[in-house]
Amino acid sequence: MKSAIVFSGTGPILILTTYESLTHPAFVKKLAAKGINKFVAVELPVEKVKQKYADNFNIVMEDLHQTDDLRVLDYNGHSIMNAFSMKEWGRPIPYEP
Repeated sequence: MKSAIVFSGTGPILILTTYESLTHPAFVKKLAAKGINKFVAVELPVEKVKQKYADNFNIVMEDLHQTDDLRVLDYNGHSIMNAFSMKEWGRPIPYEP
Protein backbone atom coordinates (compact mmCIF):
# COMPACT_ATOMS: atom_id res chain seq x y z
CA MET A 1 0.00 0.00 0.00
CA LYS A 2 1.24 3.45 -0.91
CA SER A 3 -0.13 6.89 -0.33
CA ALA A 4 1.04 9.88 -2.31
CA ILE A 5 0.34 13.43 -3.32
CA VAL A 6 0.14 13.61 -7.11
CA PHE A 7 0.75 17.09 -8.54
CA SER A 8 -0.65 17.70 -12.01
CA GLY A 9 -1.86 20.61 -14.10
CA THR A 10 -5.13 20.73 -12.18
CA GLY A 11 -3.49 20.73 -8.74
CA PRO A 12 -2.64 18.09 -6.15
CA ILE A 13 -4.66 14.99 -5.30
CA LEU A 14 -4.05 12.59 -2.43
CA ILE A 15 -4.20 8.96 -3.51
CA LEU A 16 -4.02 5.48 -2.04
CA THR A 17 -2.81 2.67 -4.25
CA THR A 18 -1.83 -0.97 -4.14
CA TYR A 19 0.62 -0.53 -7.04
CA GLU A 20 4.23 -1.07 -6.00
CA SER A 21 5.47 1.85 -8.08
CA LEU A 22 4.07 5.29 -8.78
CA THR A 23 5.30 4.95 -12.36
CA HIS A 24 3.89 1.44 -12.96
CA PRO A 25 2.34 1.41 -16.46
CA ALA A 26 -1.11 0.38 -15.18
CA PHE A 27 -0.99 3.08 -12.45
CA VAL A 28 -0.06 5.68 -15.08
CA LYS A 29 -2.91 4.42 -17.28
CA LYS A 30 -5.42 4.89 -14.43
CA LEU A 31 -4.20 8.45 -13.87
CA ALA A 32 -4.46 9.10 -17.61
CA ALA A 33 -8.09 7.96 -17.45
CA LYS A 34 -8.59 10.78 -14.92
CA GLY A 35 -6.98 13.27 -17.32
CA ILE A 36 -3.54 13.21 -15.65
CA ASN A 37 -0.88 12.46 -18.27
CA LYS A 38 2.18 13.92 -16.61
CA PHE A 39 2.75 14.49 -12.94
CA VAL A 40 5.11 14.70 -10.01
CA ALA A 41 4.28 12.38 -7.12
CA VAL A 42 5.60 12.36 -3.56
CA GLU A 43 4.99 9.43 -1.26
CA LEU A 44 3.62 9.96 2.23
CA PRO A 45 3.74 7.58 5.19
CA VAL A 46 0.48 5.62 5.08
CA GLU A 47 0.13 5.82 8.87
CA LYS A 48 0.29 9.64 8.76
CA VAL A 49 -2.41 9.72 6.07
CA LYS A 50 -4.56 7.31 8.07
CA GLN A 51 -4.12 9.45 11.20
CA LYS A 52 -5.05 12.70 9.44
CA TYR A 53 -7.95 11.35 7.36
CA ALA A 54 -9.36 8.86 9.92
CA ASP A 55 -12.94 7.97 8.86
CA ASN A 56 -12.48 9.01 5.22
CA PHE A 57 -9.37 6.83 5.04
CA ASN A 58 -11.32 3.82 6.33
CA ILE A 59 -14.18 4.41 3.87
CA VAL A 60 -11.78 4.57 0.93
CA MET A 61 -9.88 1.51 2.18
CA GLU A 62 -13.09 -0.54 2.16
CA ASP A 63 -13.36 0.17 -1.57
CA LEU A 64 -9.68 -0.49 -2.35
CA HIS A 65 -8.90 -3.92 -3.79
CA GLN A 66 -5.85 -5.80 -2.59
CA THR A 67 -4.01 -5.56 -5.92
CA ASP A 68 -3.71 -3.14 -8.81
CA ASP A 69 -5.97 -0.41 -7.60
CA LEU A 70 -6.02 3.35 -7.11
CA ARG A 71 -8.35 5.55 -5.07
CA VAL A 72 -8.46 9.33 -4.61
CA LEU A 73 -8.67 10.21 -0.93
CA ASP A 74 -8.69 14.01 -1.33
CA TYR A 75 -8.73 16.37 -4.31
CA ASN A 76 -8.78 19.64 -2.36
CA GLY A 77 -5.26 21.02 -2.77
CA HIS A 78 -5.67 23.46 0.09
CA SER A 79 -6.58 20.75 2.61
CA ILE A 80 -3.87 18.39 1.32
CA MET A 81 -1.15 21.03 1.60
CA ASN A 82 -2.31 22.01 5.09
CA ALA A 83 -2.49 18.40 6.30
CA PHE A 84 1.15 17.46 5.65
CA SER A 85 4.49 19.10 6.24
CA MET A 86 6.90 18.96 3.32
CA LYS A 87 9.28 17.25 5.75
CA GLU A 88 6.93 14.21 5.59
CA TRP A 89 7.18 13.95 1.81
CA GLY A 90 9.27 11.36 0.04
CA ARG A 91 11.50 12.14 -2.92
CA PRO A 92 9.71 13.68 -5.92
CA ILE A 93 8.92 11.17 -8.66
CA PRO A 94 8.39 12.92 -12.00
CA TYR A 95 6.51 11.19 -14.82
CA GLU A 96 6.11 12.32 -18.40
CA PRO A 97 5.11 10.01 -21.26
